[in-house]
Amino acid sequence: MLLGLTTSLQASERPNILFIMSDDHAVRAVSAYGNSLVQTPSIDRIAKNGMRFDRAYVGNSICGPSRATMLTGLHSHANGFYSNEWSGAFDGTQQTVPDLLQNAGYNTAVIGKWHLYSDPIGFDHWEVIHNLFEQGTYYNPEFRSENGVEITNGYVADLITDKAIAWLQSVSTSPEPFFLVYNHKTPHRDWLPGPAELDQWIEDRKIEEPSTLTRDTTGLSKARREARMSIADYMTDRDVKLSQPENLTDAQAAKWHQAFDDGNEKFEKGEWTPEERLRWKYQRYIKTYTGSIESMDREIGRLLDYLERSGLEDNTIVIYTSDQGFFLGENGWFDKRWMDEASSRTPLLIQWPGHIEPGSVSTSMVQNIDFAPTLLDAAGIVPEEAMHGVSLLPVFNKPEHFQQRDLYYHFYENPGFHGVARHYGVHTGRYKLIHYYRNDEWELFDLETDPQELKNLYGQAGYEDVTGDLEKRLAALRRQYQVPEQDPEAPWYHDTLIRAFEHLMQIL
Repeated sequence: MLLGLTTSLQASERPNILFIMSDDHAVRAVSAYGNSLVQTPSIDRIAKNGMRFDRAYVGNSICGPSRATMLTGLHSHANGFYSNEWSGAFDGTQQTVPDLLQNAGYNTAVIGKWHLYSDPIGFDHWEVIHNLFEQGTYYNPEFRSENGVEITNGYVADLITDKAIAWLQSVSTSPEPFFLVYNHKTPHRDWLPGPAELDQWIEDRKIEEPSTLTRDTTGLSKARREARMSIADYMTDRDVKLSQPENLTDAQAAKWHQAFDDGNEKFEKGEWTPEERLRWKYQRYIKTYTGSIESMDREIGRLLDYLERSGLEDNTIVIYTSDQGFFLGENGWFDKRWMDEASSRTPLLIQWPGHIEPGSVSTSMVQNIDFAPTLLDAAGIVPEEAMHGVSLLPVFNKPEHFQQRDLYYHFYENPGFHGVARHYGVHTGRYKLIHYYRNDEWELFDLETDPQELKNLYGQAGYEDVTGDLEKRLAALRRQYQVPEQDPEAPWYHDTLIRAFEHLMQIL
């Protein structure tokens, strides 16, 4: 137990906390933000009843590291979890939100995706997705708990919600507040919609393409040219549903074939140009991606309905976010990892009746290092050890509170599956300076004049003062967060394993 832990609120005054995190959910696929590729009415309820954050970012756009930051309030170099692929297991014995809340009397649980390769610590109850690098499967996933491994039957979003509601019911008579981390796998690769969405599949329906889907990247930096991100070249048959997942029941497989067989037959028999193939793959990708979001959104609505029916809603903070953004065809890409807006910007919606004005919007610069101190502040808990983030409670009352704040970003995972170069950078709100430090390449973007980040201004005449100022800001952030000059290294065998895994994915 942590000594010296203090709380300033009585048990009856402390709010319940429902923290909802999805996986790879881009802002462009949340209808609360407008101009969305898909409607998300349940997630939008949180924005309607609370605050929408329009400039929320992560500090390392990849699943496990983002989750470690959420738990600790620390950037990757300080919490020790740099990479999905070679960080090892997350050290849950360090100071974390669940441990602090548990020690203060909260009932704590995590249900759903974990992706930190260790058993959760600080949770009274945990049931987390198991196997396949802790990604699990969309249908019939396995769950790991202190009781062992459970093999299930059903769709992952439905099962996670069933388990979440069951746990809430189990603590409903407790006088102590709850902290529930309700983590969805959706919409992570390979984007399988639920049964209802498969029943409603329309093969010929078209979703709007991004203007940069067919962008030529040959003139871009070496870091961007060498990335293995393109929909055209790196999406597998399984990604675009040309091959069936192996773990479906007969009934589930029948729905899968009913949805995709006709389109697959046309594609395989047709004579397609490379551009036509890209456009077909994009449509399959984006329609299954948004279909899986629709499945998840419905289940989030079911949990929100339970809070309302049970009378818990009025004293519960509800947070919706994703572990990062995602490329939805921008630059012809999918996946994340980059400091680009599509990748590092994340949805963030928070409701807290009586504390946040319904329908409010904040354009303050916030980051996922802020989640931990915000939750602790709301619970009246002062941690012993400093965190990198700051509480967002002042933003609840004054949405522009952190508008001028600089944010630090650092991606480490190279060698890695998608070949994204290691880079760090500073984001000021208008400008973004990025350093690919192993390539000694730089990028400078002006988001006011170039929101799609298409024109690198680094080294261009007239930007000397801006660049110099940003370099100083970046150096200051690295000093502030005490970022080591030397990165941790991937294990010696890692690159060989990555290449083998890439080959396996291409033949699936």
